Amino acid sequence: MKLHDLKPQAGAKKKAKRVGRGPGSGLGKTAGKGHKGLLARSGRPNMQGFEGGQMPLARRLPKRGFHNPFHIDYAIVNLKSLSLLDEVHEVTPQVLREKGLVKKRSQPVKILGSGDLERPLVVQAHKFSKSALQKIQQAGGQAKVISRA
Repeated sequence: MKLHDLKPQAGAKKKAKRVGRGPGSGLGKTAGKGHKGLLARSGRPNMQGFEGGQMPLARRLPKRGFHNPFHIDYAIVNLKSLSLLDEVHEVTPQVLREKGLVKKRSQPVKILGSGDLERPLVVQAHKFSKSALQKIQQAGGQAKVISRA
């Protein structure tokens, strides 16, 4: 057997239906596009979500809710997580990312007051809760607010 002897199996290759070639072909005259309208036109754009004239899903479903474009999503870190950081005296967002407490690089950090601090820490973050500020100061540490620039 040689390369030129190879042929596809019988029935594997089907001839393309030639549309618009007279009434005997089964798809003559309007070529299966019906009469007039958007679907019958040549070069019609592929409209996203178009369902053949049926009301599209995006328009059938009700509108719900509100999305605030100015909402800031903070990465939240609790004081009990900070107390686990040994041999760290100054806590910054970079340190929190290195230790795996903050996952996303671009997210600003907010410190919450859940848990207690036993030792004084200098904590730098973008935002603090009131209870976190109190607990950091009671432990003898400092809370420094940094800008999101």
